[in-house]
Amino acid sequence: MATEKELSDFLKSVERRAFKRSVYHVRDEEAALDIVQDSMMKLAEHYGDKPADELPMLFQRILSNCTLDWFRRQKTRRALFTNLSDFDAVDEDGEFDLLENLSPIADTRESESAEDTTRRAQILREIEAEIAALPGRQREAFLLRYWEELDVAETATAMGCSEGSVKTHCSRAVHALSRALKAKGIQL
Repeated sequence: MATEKELSDFLKSVERRAFKRSVYHVRDEEAALDIVQDSMMKLAEHYGDKPADELPMLFQRILSNCTLDWFRRQKTRRALFTNLSDFDAVDEDGEFDLLENLSPIADTRESESAEDTTRRAQILREIEAEIAALPGRQREAFLLRYWEELDVAETATAMGCSEGSVKTHCSRAVHALSRALKAKGIQL
């Protein structure tokens, strides 16, 4: 059984990545905050007594379900009400960096030129834009596998689909990203 400290430490460790994942899905920072908060509350209320090693998979599944619930509510609202604010463009100038949680093998940022720093920031913005443009299931599979570093079975459990579907979604996402970035002259 997870202690309060273990649960608290776990939630602290996943909140930033969960927020970014939610923002990629819903493209609305306020809604993403609500989704992450709801997910954390549900984990604490319903599964806080589970062993600490089960918390990551439970949380990923809860986060996916809360995101799907948000989309269902939006669909219902749009069917019932037409609100002009729904047609406003989503602000694409997010203040987060897709790869900020990944540490480079050797941190050369202190010795790189301003031109290299700017070029790297531009490339990361392009990568973020292309990930955001992926179809929802491909984006979810890609982020869970390569950002959250879940294996195929864990990703399938979190997404509620088969392992074969996860492999297909990931493969399509990687190929789409590769083509889009290559078309922009970005070689990784």
